[in-house]
Amino acid sequence: MKISADELEPLFDVLPDVVFFVKDMQGRYTHANLTLVRRLGLKQRCDVIGKDVTELFPSAMGGSYAVQDRRVLNGEIIENQLEVHIFANRAPGWCLTCKRPLRVRGKICGVVGISRDLGLPDGRHPIYDRLKRVLTYMQEHYGDGVRIQSLAEQAELSIAQFERHFRRVFQLTPQQVLTKLRIEAAMRMLHTDDSVASIGVACGFVDQSAFARQFKATVGMTPRAYRGLVQVQGTVMA
Repeated sequence: MKISADELEPLFDVLPDVVFFVKDMQGRYTHANLTLVRRLGLKQRCDVIGKDVTELFPSAMGGSYAVQDRRVLNGEIIENQLEVHIFANRAPGWCLTCKRPLRVRGKICGVVGISRDLGLPDGRHPIYDRLKRVLTYMQEHYGDGVRIQSLAEQAELSIAQFERHFRRVFQLTPQQVLTKLRIEAAMRMLHTDDSVASIGVACGFVDQSAFARQFKATVGMTPRAYRGLVQVQGTVMA
């Protein structure tokens, strides 16, 4: 049994923490759930359909999303990409994005994807307290050379056990959480007059190039472009 995007769209309409979309070969939206419509500050689905990301998002961010879409249209599958989404009518929020090529009779004809808001940790997990202590350590030392093996030892687990339990509790891998902490800190510091290079070093990145590359992959724009955006819009990291 096959389910069409027309049938999936109303199902995703009722999920306030999930963005659902389908795009054609030109990157134009053919389907979008109401969560996406509302987060864009729009009222009706027709305000989104037929437009591409460069028409709906800030220019730097829209361009980054368009590049990501082209990768998928070339056959790449994106799974659980940790991203910050910045919408005009709400505070920035963390999500996990999945995108796949949409195929008809084996031929790629578009992009289908979801972005799921990052939820709360599972505090009922048997070793939650141990993992929470490790998270606290990461929050205090994200700017240092944190090693996964050292974190696993703190939790008294093998690396494989640590990564499995950590992801189950926090929905992210330890490396994704470290990236999240570093990017959050960088976003806060970009509200100051500190240089981009010094911010990158303070947040644990080996050099400015690595900082810019990771920031753009996560936020959808370079650190300099983000600084320009917050100066214009007053965007504040929640």
